[in-house]
Amino acid sequence: MEMQQIRYFLAVCDQGTITHAAQISYVSQPSLTQAIKKLEEEMGGALFTRTHSGCQLTPLGRMLEPHLRKTYKDLQATKAEAIRFARLNTIPLRVGLMETIGAQCLSPSLAGYQQDYPNIEMELIVGSEALLLQQLDSGALDLVISAPPQPPALPYQSALLYEERYVVVFNASHRFNQMEKVDLKDLQSEPYLDRLNCELREDLKVICQRQELNLYAAYRSNSEEWILRMVQAGIGVALMPEYTLPKEAGNLGHRYLCGPEISRQVYAVYIRQTTMAPELRALVAKLGRP
Repeated sequence: MEMQQIRYFLAVCDQGTITHAAQISYVSQPSLTQAIKKLEEEMGGALFTRTHSGCQLTPLGRMLEPHLRKTYKDLQATKAEAIRFARLNTIPLRVGLMETIGAQCLSPSLAGYQQDYPNIEMELIVGSEALLLQQLDSGALDLVISAPPQPPALPYQSALLYEERYVVVFNASHRFNQMEKVDLKDLQSEPYLDRLNCELREDLKVICQRQELNLYAAYRSNSEEWILRMVQAGIGVALMPEYTLPKEAGNLGHRYLCGPEISRQVYAVYIRQTTMAPELRALVAKLGRP
């Protein structure tokens, strides 16, 4: 029996369907289904009855559920303690940052935390949300800062840190610099720089379809830095979260997007535990202060 199999089993219990369980677990449906089948083979019988409306626990599944929940919680706590013990002299915290999270809003809070806890080392790991959550599951990360469309479900716990609006970013000599706000339809006539890592990319496509708009993607990149460099060079315009922009904007200009306004919520995500380590609790509290 693997820890991942237990996590997938609990996700199906909580979500009621394979589809939703796979989504919150950041894994494909076939992979989750295969893991459940292997667990069923080890347990000696079916754990779910699968219908068109979802998954229902079998008698065997109902008997095992509380035991597997306790096993999962105990394994998480044991792994966290083992990792912490192995770090010996200092108490390092490993924080995962989703690629599109800017430093502007969080760096002052991190500086304040370092002053309050000078003996604690901190390591910041930047990556995709799916990869960071896998590392959180394995105990390689203590905390993940991301902007999911909705707060992650169990076994995760989350704390809202801040909300930020999306802005249109352009070269300072662009005509948008003479406007107070920029409507989405104004972008239709401009070379558009597509951010491949944007968590609202699919939502934006739906909005454009509803308004019968076509944003021509002149360039695409999964790097926020490259998008900004291309905007500075006057190659095109981009949509970005407001706190992703550097404070020293140089020859960059930006305006809030209107028609419609778009925003995202940034969360601190961690594994739900009966007792959270005090240094981690203090970090979440510090990050959540305006």
